[in-house]
Amino acid sequence: MLTGLLVISMAFSTIAQNNKASHAADDSNPRRWGFEFNLGGSFATQKLAGSNMNTGMGFEGIFHYRFLPHTGIYAGWGWNKFSSDHSFAGSHIDFEETGYVYGLQFKHPVENTAISYFVRAGGLYNHIEVENIEGDIIGDTGHGTGWQVAAGIEMAISGKWSFSPGVKYHSLSRDIEMDGHTYSLDQNYLSLRVGFLRTF
Repeated sequence: MLTGLLVISMAFSTIAQNNKASHAADDSNPRRWGFEFNLGGSFATQKLAGSNMNTGMGFEGIFHYRFLPHTGIYAGWGWNKFSSDHSFAGSHIDFEETGYVYGLQFKHPVENTAISYFVRAGGLYNHIEVENIEGDIIGDTGHGTGWQVAAGIEMAISGKWSFSPGVKYHSLSRDIEMDGHTYSLDQNYLSLRVGFLRTF
């Protein structure tokens, strides 16, 4: 959580600096909107209610809006899935997390290159569904809030398209009741993502 607060503080500090700067740089790139699709592997950083998680995978679709030369907001929807061979809910269980992501992004170009680096800090409004081997939903936490931080680079492919690899840390804590027992699900994971961004 401390890392997330530091990133948020840095982003707001950047907003203050950008307010003092000339807006001439902003005029050189009039495209303020963008859409990004990213996907990749996920690696749990702890057990989920005492259960070991196999390597997972997920994706996000995110809209961006840049309101200052290097600062913007993002919002979208994501999906991530882990499986467990042996868990509190039984054998061969899938844990699917879906919901909404939103936050603040700082992005800055590397001088004399077609590369920019970015950092993000934001929130989640997600839920976790528990599915058995037949694909039936046997439990649902309901939606709740969490947080994520991310960093990466953007490499321009053309005037409107960029390739965007990065890394994300994601945290969501929800309770679920199954068979008369309540389990605390702390879904914390590191995700390596590759994505494509189109600005317009």
